Amino acid sequence: MSPPPSSPPVPSPALRAADLLHPTIAALVSVIVNYGGTFVLVFQAARVAGLGPELTASWVWSVSIGVGLTGIALSVWARAPIITAWSTPAAAFLVTALAGVSYPEAIGAYLASAAAFVLLGLSGGFEKVVRWIPPGIAAALLAGILLPFGIGAFAGINIDPLLAGVLVLAYLVLKRISARYAVVGILLLGIALLVAQGRIDLAALELKIATPVFTAPAFSINALLGVALPLFLVTLTGQYMPGMLVLRNDGYTTSANPIVAVTGLGSLLMAPFGAHAFNVAAITAAICTGRHAHEDPRKRWLAGVAAGVFYVIVGVFGLTLAALFMAIPATFISTLAGLALLGAIGGSLATAMADARGREAALVTFLAAAANIQLFGIGGAFWGLVIGLLAHLLLDAGLPRRRTRPAAGTATHHQPTAPEAPHV
Repeated sequence: MSPPPSSPPVPSPALRAADLLHPTIAALVSVIVNYGGTFVLVFQAARVAGLGPELTASWVWSVSIGVGLTGIALSVWARAPIITAWSTPAAAFLVTALAGVSYPEAIGAYLASAAAFVLLGLSGGFEKVVRWIPPGIAAALLAGILLPFGIGAFAGINIDPLLAGVLVLAYLVLKRISARYAVVGILLLGIALLVAQGRIDLAALELKIATPVFTAPAFSINALLGVALPLFLVTLTGQYMPGMLVLRNDGYTTSANPIVAVTGLGSLLMAPFGAHAFNVAAITAAICTGRHAHEDPRKRWLAGVAAGVFYVIVGVFGLTLAALFMAIPATFISTLAGLALLGAIGGSLATAMADARGREAALVTFLAAAANIQLFGIGGAFWGLVIGLLAHLLLDAGLPRRRTRPAAGTATHHQPTAPEAPHV
């Protein structure tokens, strides 16, 4: 894994109006998948905490505005598609954790966790960990994390044959005709089909501007150990590590330290209004870091800016637009996400399996990550990485390997390696 550049990022080439279409569509798909797929956890956690409509709307406002502004700032600074998001594993954790603490204590725990991320980013320790992971293991981990989404693209045919079938067929046809417009086409076609079926009721949409509500924090040992510490760990292992690996897999060598520090600072500022944690995105980021976003990697940073703008718009109108995203049928979300991620899955697998010497360790990583192991409250991305690194150490790292002599009369073939990804 290449070290981050010591000099400022290379300036992007001149932008044209035509450069905006694909990054914007990729960003829109990413935002729809994020709100439609995981945001329900925020509502569940708010219900457990006993929050009323005002505090719940403030939570939606704070995470959406914070994610949007940090994503815009980081993408412009790094000239890379830095997609930020709320911590999904943290939201899942809070569904049960908030039952045992008061809401002011939860706010205090959010502040403590955010401050820890600011310190981690400023210390530079996280970057060293990311650089230590072998590229093949990193690519296999990403492929394993994304595999269930790829499977979900076709599993939707069992649930909603017409909708999922039309999207899959349209994707294949558009790929043959014009690969660049495949994701754009299925997004527009799917929305048109849902509207024609009456499954999206736009007439009932009423925009209401959200009002942030400040909550003074309270601090307790129970909340710090029972909420802040697990919140920090699950966000670190379940979001930051796979999120940075997504960027590395597509050739972006932006240092992790500023990303961790800026998102941690954003979380710190928005915590009193209800935001639990910001971080670099993983799965939804892969939609914006690959070729679907733009053929030129130096222009994909526009997707990060566009995603940030969409998040800010949703944040301004709070629960209204978030509820709209969540009302979109789950089959449409899963099929759209899976098809948009096919390129990322294929590219990751190709990189993971390119080196014959490390292929078995990469395969172990891929399968372990795809299994989504859940132990001690820690998600599958962490355990996939742990098992993959263990396989790498036992199979490939400095241990003597028995050489097999080729049979007489057979030629020895060298496995070609995949071309190195462009550094942006």
